[in-house]
Order: sequence, then structure tokens, then C-alpha cells
Amino acid sequence: MDDLRPPDTSERLTRRGSLARLGGLVATVAAGWRAESAAAGPAGVASGAITCVLAPEQTEGPYYIPNEKFRRNVTESRPGTPLTLRLGVADASSCKPIKGAAVDIWHCDAGGVYSGVASPADTSTFMRGIQRTNAAGIATFQTVYPGWYPGRTVHIHVKVHLGGNVVHTGQLYFPDSLTDAAYAKAPYAKRPGRTTRNADDAIFRNGGRNSLLRLRKAGSAYVGMITMGVQRS
Repeated sequence: MDDLRPPDTSERLTRRGSLARLGGLVATVAAGWRAESAAAGPAGVASGAITCVLAPEQTEGPYYIPNEKFRRNVTESRPGTPLTLRLGVADASSCKPIKGAAVDIWHCDAGGVYSGVASPADTSTFMRGIQRTNAAGIATFQTVYPGWYPGRTVHIHVKVHLGGNVVHTGQLYFPDSLTDAAYAKAPYAKRPGRTTRNADDAIFRNGGRNSLLRLRKAGSAYVGMITMGVQRS
């Protein structure tokens, strides 16, 4: 079986790579938003009454597969520490939540392997899926804490689609100390000595600090949250 753990720092496309890369779109990722008054809209943002914490776009990487399944649980029973992702989408002009945005995630499994890219015949789909945001602008996924592979720090890829357009492409990250704790347990402990931490990752250094998930422990699982601010057009 082919090793599916190469670095994804290149811009090459897979056999089912994105056919809809959109250049020149302005989109950002937000770690959260807070309203300091009842003011809304662009004027509220300009005046500072509404504050969004923003981060830049990041590379899609080589393992994107379009048109994946709409589903909440993407694990397909593969092992790993449970991780609930609550990914918010907000209008970057007003910081108001956007209902009905399609949030698309993909990441490697606990062993550092991506689905769907081993060969032209590989139709596996674990750790991939799409959800639409609810009235509060939140898309929820059930997955596992991602594994690692040489050359990259631990991460999750994400796209946001609105009206058929890709309005954000980014990557989500984890605090190294939390990853150390997660990797001390099965099944991650079978692969000790991960090679790349956040500070050593070339993609993380380009805005990754503002793309860190806010994580909390929930029993033996984790819950990760972040809000992505996007331009509607």
C-alpha cells in the first residue's frame, strides 16, 4: 500500500483535485467575534463597535477532493480520540453568523493517512465531509484528533462555500502541548516522535497562530471551536 504521509506543502493537485480554485477572493478566518454594542453592519465594524479576530487564507494542499458527503460523523469507525468540531461562519463585514454555508473539512486519520488518494481506484472517504451551518452559523462535525506525518504539524483543512463559490480556504491547528498529551495515548502512542511542531511548520508560520482551534476537554474527548469570517461575494 502506498504511504500517504508526504508533506503537503506543494500546490499540486490530486487526480480529483479542485477544479474550482478561485483567485483574488478576499476571505479570512476568525478565532471569534464579540459585539461591544448593538451597532451592526460595516459601519459598526469600521467604528470598532464590532470586533472580528481575523487570520489569512492558507494553502489548500494536495489532498482536496470536491463533492464529498454531507454528514456530521466523518470517522467511519476509524480509531482515535474523539473530537467534536464546532466551526462558525460569519460575515466579515458585520461579524453576523451566516446560515446555510457549506463547510468542507478533510484531514488525515490517527495514523497520518489521507483517504481517497492512494491510487486512482481509491474511493475511501474517512475524515472527509461537508456540513451546512445552522441558524447560529455553526457547522458541527464528529471526527478524531488528527495524526501526523513528516513535514507538517497537526492540522485540519477547511473550505467554506457560499452560493456555489469558495469563499475561504484555510487550515486549522492545535496547541502543541495539547497534541503532546493526546499523542501519549493509544492509538497515537504507537507512532512516537512526531517530526514537526507548529513553530517549525512553514504553513503554520504564515498566519497559523490565528487559526488555532479553541479546545476544551470533554471527558475523554475534545471539543474544538473557531469562527471563519468570509466575504459573501
